[in-house]
Amino acid sequence: MQARAKGMSATGPVLELSGISKHFGGVNALADVDFVLDGGQVHGLVGENGAGKSTLMKIIAGVHTDFEGTMRLDGVEVRFRSAHDARAAGIGMVYQELSVVRDLSVAENVFLGRQPTGTLGLIAWRHMMREAGDHLRGLGIDVDPQARMGALPVGLQQLVELSRVLFSGARVIILDEPTSALSPPEIDRLFGLLRKLRDDGRTIVFISHFLDDVLRVSDTVTIFRNGRKVATGAAANIEKRWIIERMIGAGNDALEAGYTQDIRLEGRDDTQIVLEVDQLSFGRAYRGVSLNVRAGEVLGLYGFMGCGQLELVRTLFGGLKPDHGTIRLEGNPVRMSNTAAARRAGIAFVPESRRSMLFLLEPMYKNVSISILERLSRFLLKPSREREIAAEQGRRLRIVPASVERRVGTFSGGNQQKIALAKWLNFLPKVLILSEPTRGMDVGAKADVVRIVQGLRDEGVAILVASTEPETVLAMADRVLVMKKGEIVHEFADEVISKDRLLAAA
Repeated sequence: MQARAKGMSATGPVLELSGISKHFGGVNALADVDFVLDGGQVHGLVGENGAGKSTLMKIIAGVHTDFEGTMRLDGVEVRFRSAHDARAAGIGMVYQELSVVRDLSVAENVFLGRQPTGTLGLIAWRHMMREAGDHLRGLGIDVDPQARMGALPVGLQQLVELSRVLFSGARVIILDEPTSALSPPEIDRLFGLLRKLRDDGRTIVFISHFLDDVLRVSDTVTIFRNGRKVATGAAANIEKRWIIERMIGAGNDALEAGYTQDIRLEGRDDTQIVLEVDQLSFGRAYRGVSLNVRAGEVLGLYGFMGCGQLELVRTLFGGLKPDHGTIRLEGNPVRMSNTAAARRAGIAFVPESRRSMLFLLEPMYKNVSISILERLSRFLLKPSREREIAAEQGRRLRIVPASVERRVGTFSGGNQQKIALAKWLNFLPKVLILSEPTRGMDVGAKADVVRIVQGLRDEGVAILVASTEPETVLAMADRVLVMKKGEIVHEFADEVISKDRLLAAA
């Protein structure tokens, strides 16, 4: 197949949006946006949280039906009444928060909503398993179609969900943060698949905060800021600095440095060891792990998806019971029999799925105060005091919008993460464990979380940050441990470290 220059359309416009505006109450989410998708392209879409990119994609995918402006598919004006209408027209979307059904098999997820049936109307299980297996293998996804979806790593779940969209026949495919849970080899496999789909004439929208990934896989890049499209360019002709300046504004040198420069690690050995782990093991997930975290230190725990770090941090918070080993807190052996015991011991934990610890339909103030209700009142709740505490944390963490009454599910992902943090900060923990604390965030929201973590470190909290994102570890950590196949394989301390060195060690 003859190579095609990046940024050049193969078939011309497939989807054209003109003058698109969208309001949520008094908030202007999109303002007079024009956007064009050409056939046979990977179109990168970037912007800070709340910039409007996801809102526009949800309009294309039929999720948001109330908007101003026009949309044309193959030159014909359309207006989808539902996501079902969009799917029927050949538009599919894979969301950052996966919509897989964890208790069903892989094959059932691939065929979700359209399971094949026999002459008596019963599901043709053998046919479904065989077809799903063939489809997955054709995409290079090596997974048992009979496996329970919830037993798979998040990265594989994401690939299976993408396969479901492809299996539906979608020709415009929208991917929201598709690489946030994938290891480098999995990213390589995904990008190879996207290029094949592009060359077959399908159109891919690639939404990501990983600018290197966007430039690597995209033909065209569009940048959103404050509900408006501010720039579009051929990926081959632009650089990361050019994108960052248009996302966050020129002159923000401190934030830009976190994207482009190596980091000097300066560990400390002059404070008390707060958390100590000695030869901890849990099944096949990890074995013989030893580490310590000091007061006023951020220890980074880096590794690819499946390296065992997620199981390790869950063990430290009482979610899993280790097979062997010892956990010490301030020098004293402790048994984290459950998460309540870990909380009482002074350990706080924010998991990789912020939605799992938030009540999305409840207002912000209830989410912030829930961890301290027994301290606020023994007999009668005081909503006014709850609101005061939430407002104080909102100002401290720069939660936007500054509305304690707003439902948490309506906040951007970055602000949801801040709310998840806020619930633990009313009384400082001895140890704060953060799992994937910046997954799916834009540069501005990441910078806010880094600032928050550094502030807590300066207050003497011992912090453990587990992440598959090298940028996150480099931005936050004073010292870094690398996990690989369930073991600690390298330590970086008191030295200059680069993203390349971190990836090589893993």
